[in-house]
Amino acid sequence: MRPKRVLAILGSPHIDGATATMLNHSICEAEKAGYTIAKINLYEKQLAFCVGCRRCLTSGMCVQKDDIQEIISLLHESQIVVLAAPTYWANVPAPVKNLFDRLLGTAMEETATFPKPRLSGKKYVLLTACNTPAPFSWIFGQSRGAIRNMDEFFKTAGMKSMGKIVCANTGKTKNVPERVLRKIERCWKCNSLSKRRLRLSLLSLF
Repeated sequence: MRPKRVLAILGSPHIDGATATMLNHSICEAEKAGYTIAKINLYEKQLAFCVGCRRCLTSGMCVQKDDIQEIISLLHESQIVVLAAPTYWANVPAPVKNLFDRLLGTAMEETATFPKPRLSGKKYVLLTACNTPAPFSWIFGQSRGAIRNMDEFFKTAGMKSMGKIVCANTGKTKNVPERVLRKIERCWKCNSLSKRRLRLSLLSLF
């Protein structure tokens, strides 16, 4: 039986901030669900900037030799990716955007018409923390912009969303409210329920 693996990616420079707290809580819930976790901090990785050569679209692998090879390997081994990144200027921090650029050929194959996803069948969870209070963080496009940009990568790769969760008003406190933690827990509970329902529906065929 194939091992159940989760790739947890921290895209924040603060290892004890709200974004990291959200990621760690998601990791705990994944472990309860029986997943093995591989956690990486993008700020600790050596990732050169994408040079736009587009050779990865043919090979599926970036030609630059650095920590991207490790990340690609972990991505292929995992069934679920959890990406936690703070909201910077209604977008993601530079290391996260650079990761998306470097994973271009890993995520999709170029065709004469529409991009062909290369990571279909996998799932993802998006987590972001934003200084702007709710509901203004969403109304004025701050956290919404960050979620949209992260979501674009995973959707293009053919992956299915398990949840997209925002923790607003982190400018005043780094504590993550209980209601946000409960939303993270529901992501994993719903995923487990959907798997059980699928197994039951398959059994009913026999």
